[in-house]
Amino acid sequence: MSASLARTKARLRDALKPLGESVVGALTIGMLRTTRYFDADKTADLFGRIARLIGPALREQRIGRANLVAAFPEKSPEEIETLLAGVWDNLGRVAAEFAHIDHIWDYDEDSPDRPGRIEIARRTDELFRQLRTDGKPALVFASHLANWELPALAAVAHRLDAAILYRRPNIASADRAIQQVRQVNMGTLIPAGRDAPFRLAEALQKGQHVAMLVDQYLTGGVEVTFFGRKTRANPMLARLLRQIECPVHGTRVIRLPGNRFRAELTEEIPPVRDANGDIDIQGMTQKITSVVEGWVREHPEQWLWLHRRWR
Repeated sequence: MSASLARTKARLRDALKPLGESVVGALTIGMLRTTRYFDADKTADLFGRIARLIGPALREQRIGRANLVAAFPEKSPEEIETLLAGVWDNLGRVAAEFAHIDHIWDYDEDSPDRPGRIEIARRTDELFRQLRTDGKPALVFASHLANWELPALAAVAHRLDAAILYRRPNIASADRAIQQVRQVNMGTLIPAGRDAPFRLAEALQKGQHVAMLVDQYLTGGVEVTFFGRKTRANPMLARLLRQIECPVHGTRVIRLPGNRFRAELTEEIPPVRDANGDIDIQGMTQKITSVVEGWVREHPEQWLWLHRRWR
C-alpha cells in the first residue's frame, strides 16, 4: 500500500510540475515588467529592505552564516550577522536592478568626468581601450559581487566584441523573459552546456572577448584553495587559454553608496605554466580563484555567500 501511495504521489508531482513552472515563469515575467514602471533607485532600496527581512527565514541563511564563519573565523557573531544582512540587501538590490538592466549603465567613455551612476577609474578605461584596439581575443573573468550583471554591460559600453557565458534558468518561460532583458546590450550570449566550450573557443578564434563567472563550486572541477579551505572550481577559462593563448583580465563591480557603482578591470594576469611550458590548468584556476578571494575580502557583504562553496 505504501509503495502504491508513493507512486501515486510521484505521478502527481510529475503532473503538477509543468503547472508549477508555468506559475513561476509567469511570476518572473510579471515582476520584471511591473518593476520597470517604478524608479530604479527607489525599487532597489525597497527590494533590499524586503530581502533583509525575508532572507533570515530561508535555509540559505544557515548556508551563508556557515560560509562566513568558515571564511572569517576571527569575526564575532555580531559581525557575521551584519555581513549576512548586507548579503541579503545586495541580493534584493540585484533583483530590482535587473529589471532596469537595459538602461542602468550611464557611463560614457567619451565624457568620463560626467557624474552618473557608474564610476570607472582612468586606468580601467585605458585597459578597455587596449582590449578593443590590440587586435587580440581575450578571456575575462568575473564573480558574484555587487551586481554581477554589470560587467557585461561595461564590455559592450566600451565597444568590445564580447561573448558572455551564462547559466539558463531551469524554467523556459523565465529564461525567455530574462533573455529579452539581457540581449539589449550584453553582447553575444552563450548558454552553459555541453557545447559551450566549443562555442567559446570559436568566439576566441574569431577575435572576440570571452567573459564568464568563475566563483561557484563545480562538481568535477579542479581542486583549489579558497579562504584557506579546499574546494573545486570550474577550469574552463584555463582550458580555453591552453587552446588559444590570449590576454586574461579580471573584472568586478563594487557597490557604492547612493545606488552607484565602480567598475574595475585588472591588469593582464600572466599565465601559469607547467614544466613543459603549457598552461597549467590547476595553477591558472588557482590564480584566478585567489584574485576573486582578494575581491571578496575587500567587500564580503557584496558577495553571494548563499551557495555551498565548500563541500
